[in-house]
Formats: sequence, C-alpha cells, structure tokens
Amino acid sequence: MFFRYSLTLFISLFFVSRPTAQVTGLGSTTFENSGSLQAQEQFSRGLLLLHSFEYIDAREAFAEARRIDPDFAMAYWGEAMTYNHPIWMRQNAEDGRGVLFALASDLEGRLQKAPTEREKGYLLAIEALYFGKGDKKMRDFVYERKMGELAARYPEDLDAAALHALSILGLGHDGRDFRLYMRAAAIAEEVFARNPQHPGAAHYLIHAYDDAIHAPLGLRAARVYADIAPEATHALHMPSHIFTAMGMWTEVASANEASYAASDARVQKKGLSVNERSFHARHWLAYAYLQQGRYTEAESLMQDMISDLEEGGKIRSARGYTVMMTATYLAETKQWDSAFAHRDFDLEGMSPISRANIHFIRGKSALSDGDEESARQSLMALMELEDTEQVGTLLQHQLKADLLVLEGDLDAAVHLLRTAAEIEENRPLDYGPPMPAKPTYELLGEYCLKAKNGVDAAKAFQASLGRAPGRSSSLAGLIHAAKMMKDENLYAEVITKLKKNWKHADSGVLEALLVSDR
Repeated sequence: MFFRYSLTLFISLFFVSRPTAQVTGLGSTTFENSGSLQAQEQFSRGLLLLHSFEYIDAREAFAEARRIDPDFAMAYWGEAMTYNHPIWMRQNAEDGRGVLFALASDLEGRLQKAPTEREKGYLLAIEALYFGKGDKKMRDFVYERKMGELAARYPEDLDAAALHALSILGLGHDGRDFRLYMRAAAIAEEVFARNPQHPGAAHYLIHAYDDAIHAPLGLRAARVYADIAPEATHALHMPSHIFTAMGMWTEVASANEASYAASDARVQKKGLSVNERSFHARHWLAYAYLQQGRYTEAESLMQDMISDLEEGGKIRSARGYTVMMTATYLAETKQWDSAFAHRDFDLEGMSPISRANIHFIRGKSALSDGDEESARQSLMALMELEDTEQVGTLLQHQLKADLLVLEGDLDAAVHLLRTAAEIEENRPLDYGPPMPAKPTYELLGEYCLKAKNGVDAAKAFQASLGRAPGRSSSLAGLIHAAKMMKDENLYAEVITKLKKNWKHADSGVLEALLVSDR
C-alpha cells in the first residue's frame, strides 16, 4: 500500500500543471501546462510570438520546448498551430499534421500524452483543424466551435478565449463580415480588460476593428500594442492598420518605420535572406509617405524593393510586393512614363491580383507613350483573367475609361466609372493601401472634374474619403471640386486637412496643387 500511494503521489507531482514562464518584450500571459520546468521559457516565448503572428520564430521556440521535453504535448500543439494562419485564410496542413504525428500516430495516443482534461481539449480542437472532414473552410467552423466550448469550460484561461476570438475572425472566408468581427471583438475586449498586457487581445482587437467605420474603437489597442510586444515585428506594424483607417499618416509612417527596421535587424542578426525582411511593412510605409507628399522617400523605398527582388531571386512574395508597391506608387504620383511603369514583370507563378496589376500598369504606361494598340492588348488581357476578387474587373473599367476618353466619349467614361464605383462599394471593406491602387470613386471624381461637373465630383471624392479617410488624392480632388462649385467653406475645410497631411511634403508638392487649382 505504501508503494502504491508513493507512486500515485509521484505521478500527481510529475503532472502538476504549472504556468508558463514569463519572457520580456512580447507581452504577458499565463498558460497552465504540464511541461517540464526546463521547457517553460521556450513554450512561453512560442505562445506569445504565436499571438503576434510571428509564426517562424514561434515555431522555433515550440520546437525547442519539445526538444527539451519530448513528451510535452502542448509544445507539439503550439508548433502545429504555427502552420495555421486564420486572418490570411492559409494553412499548411501537411506540416501541421506532421508535428502532431510526431507526438503520436493517432488521436488516442496524442490524448494520452496530455495529462489534464484542459490540455486534451486543446488537442481535440486542433484535431478538428487538421484532421476534420471537408476543406479548410469547413474545418475552420468546427474548430471555432471547439475553441468556444474550451473557452466556456475554462473561463480563467484567457488564451483559450483569445484564440477563440481569433478562430471567429478566421471564419471570414468571403471577406470582412461585421457580425463575425464584432463577435470576436467582444471576446477580445474582455481578455484585454482582464490582462492589458495580453498580445493576442490587443492584436485581435485591431483586426476586428480594421475598417473606416470601426477603427475608432481600435485606437486604444493600437496605441499600446507596440509597447506590449516591442520585440515582435508584426506587433510594431499592426497599429498602422487602425491609423491608416483613420488617415493618421504620421503614425502610420512611424509604425512601419519601426516594423521594417525590426525586420531588417532580425535578418542581420540571424543571417537570413533578404526575403525575410517585412515587405509588408515597406509597402505600407511607402503608402504613408505618398499620403504625406514625401514622394522622394517613397521612390527610395521602391528602389530598395527592386534591389531586394534582384538580390533574392524570383521569390513569389518579393515579386508580388514589388508589383503592389509599383501600382501604389504610380497611382499616387501618376508617373506612368517613369522607369517603374515600364519595368518588365514576369507573369509566371503570379497571383491573379498581381497579374491584373501588371496588365493594368502595362496599359497605362502604353497610353502614356501614345501606344493605343498596346493599351488595348492590355485591356484584353485583363478581361481574360480569372477574377474572384473583382480587382481585375475594376482595373478593366478604369483602363477602358481612359480609352473612351481617348475616343472622345467622356460621358461614356463617366458612366462606366459609376458602374465600377458601385461594384467597389458592394465589395467588403478592405484595409491598408487600397486595391485597386486607385480607388474607383476617386477616379470617378477626377473624371467628373474633366466634365466640369463639380457637384458630382465632390460626391465621388466624399464617397472615396468615406472608405479611405484622409486620402490625400481624394482631398486634393475635393479641393478642385469645391473651387469649381465656388464653395469657400468646403474649400477652406479640405485644404486645411491636406496641408496637415503634407506638412512634411517634398518641396513644391502643395504649391503644384494650388497652381493647378487656379
């Protein structure tokens, strides 16, 4: 009897649930688990990085935790979680399953490695994510339900609640759905209130409120997330989602300067490829500079992107970001005759959106060169593309409107752009630099100005600003419309906003607008 009692006591002590160790610079959370004491720091690091979508570094930390403690079930769970990216609707199912198979070859074996019912609950949830029936979309719905049940069963587990909120955001396969996003926000708000240092709570709130309508609700999280997790590159970038949705260009620029610098420092420290730099932050930074009239600095970022592309080879992400940055730069500067516009892009392996942008850029640069035939060929290429997100359709309309004006039919061009603007209006709200790079309402406003219709131009620019507050090109257009309508109050109001945007603009930017306004 003494031996049996001692053995039971030993097993109870061995499987005692302990909180994760705390690490600095990534936020704070407490995740009770049954791993060894030696593995706690790496597990904690992995979990905090996971909440900030630093998936590669999180994976390394979880892998180290399970190396230290090969029977640490939650370390395998965490590493497998790094292969699922809910917001981006992506999953590497093969590698995720591979990690779980390394824990045990079947579900029963994996559950036996989890000493507590709560840990078994996490494994059952991820089982649905990777081994459930149907495609990813179907599995996401089952996973969300499992995470909801887990969070309800363990109300003190803030990570279960936060990951449940993230799983709800991961149901938006068809675009931003306010009902889903507000449901996720309600959960993340509670986590944030109970632990203001929780990186997932701040992060998921920003995603939930990431549009021009709800952005003010996310400003509180945006102002603190970078301070919560200053060592996470993505955490430094994420506040700019809210700042962009509110037209706060100084803050957008600062956030992405910090994020890009952190990513570059990581590349240098680890000796990584240039492709590990945050091209995402660089793109957003270029967009912020363009909104501030800092065209020279935006051009420098374009050159850096091209240099990285050439140094890193034909990596899809580098190629895709080069196309996006080029489209953004040209839409803002209108330099369709520049070397950037004439750059030759290889279409092979590119996404449909990248291909659409390439054809559009080719068409616009051809028009700039007076080559109408090549522009029409680009239009035909746009019309032949698969277009699940309607970006190609909108770019078709924009390019065709230019061709209609060339034919002398301005009225038809305006009518076509009204149709395109309605299509864009009915799409789910986007976040960040717009896609298409030139919002259709803004282009419609410019065409109404061509038609000497200041009233309709003002309506179009105001609609554009409703979807993208503070956009400088829309403000500039509205200034022209106000002048055309002889609306002095509107003119004074809008030019004040634009001057604020362009406080640090390149020399002559504001002056050029005022000269063209006379």
